[in-house]
Amino acid sequence: MITATLCVALATTACTNDASSPSAKKTAPSATAAPVATPALTPAQARDAITRYSTTNYLAHVKQDPALLDTVEDGPRYAMSLADLKQDEALPQADRQPYRLWSYDLSATELYIPRLNSGQQRWFAAVTRGGSQQQFARVLVMAENTKSKQWEMVATVDVDDPKQLPQIVLDKDGYATAIDASSKSLAAPVGQLRSAVTDNFATGGELTGKKVFTSNQTSQRQIKVHDETTRKFGPRGTTRFTAADPQFTDAYALKTTTGALVVFSHTHTQHDAVAAPGLRIIPEKEDRAWLGTSPSPAFTYTFTCSDIAAVPSVPEASSLLGYSCRRTDAKAAGPSASV
Repeated sequence: MITATLCVALATTACTNDASSPSAKKTAPSATAAPVATPALTPAQARDAITRYSTTNYLAHVKQDPALLDTVEDGPRYAMSLADLKQDEALPQADRQPYRLWSYDLSATELYIPRLNSGQQRWFAAVTRGGSQQQFARVLVMAENTKSKQWEMVATVDVDDPKQLPQIVLDKDGYATAIDASSKSLAAPVGQLRSAVTDNFATGGELTGKKVFTSNQTSQRQIKVHDETTRKFGPRGTTRFTAADPQFTDAYALKTTTGALVVFSHTHTQHDAVAAPGLRIIPEKEDRAWLGTSPSPAFTYTFTCSDIAAVPSVPEASSLLGYSCRRTDAKAAGPSASV
């Protein structure tokens, strides 16, 4: 919740020859006006930013132009797009999927523009819907680049069950309220959310994941990744997921009727290794942009992800609503034959 700071200024009395006279007027303390939070931008400007993003993103992918993409993306969204470009370039032409013309349907997009104080980075969120009955939902977060002053997409996350999206609180003018994602007033500040997500991958949620999050489609999907991937080699190899320092620490939160809707990023690694000397892992075609084709006894992959969660303000479990990950690095891990 944005908290205005009330600053009290005490007026001083100038030193004059009669300042100490009983007739000298005393100046009473006065309070300065509290800073007023203003909308990050207008709805029309937000729609223009989304349109510019859609058009430029398409051109950048068609041209395989990271520099052009950099003008409309930042944060985890840009890291994932760069990974997509790198991976695509390494694939045989026959395996590359054509990048089709697309755009967000602004008529099916809800804008959530927060009021922000002077000095805060400007950002806004949107929920865009698709499908024959608008049954699919994607949450977008755009932030203003403080240097270029251009609006850039920093996160896009598909929501597994749009019915679980909480109601975002709007004021009488239709603007949202940004809150601190690390606030202790939330049942799970963003640091706990990030730890719980990585625990879903690392242990199947046994340490913190199942305590912080309710058991729903999204959490179960992450746990399924852990369960299936750690068994993929059978007796010939092992897989271990571990948390990594997040590459992107920014988090975006909006006040809801029950707490907050929080969009954040996490980073995790996956270490694959053979179980016995003489065995080797052959890189899959999607990995070859980073690894080439040379087999190795062990590989470590780095994943950059965006996540979205509904977090209550009361001590109850949060709901993980969606996540999106990309392999953003991979490397041979040396001759070790086990994890």
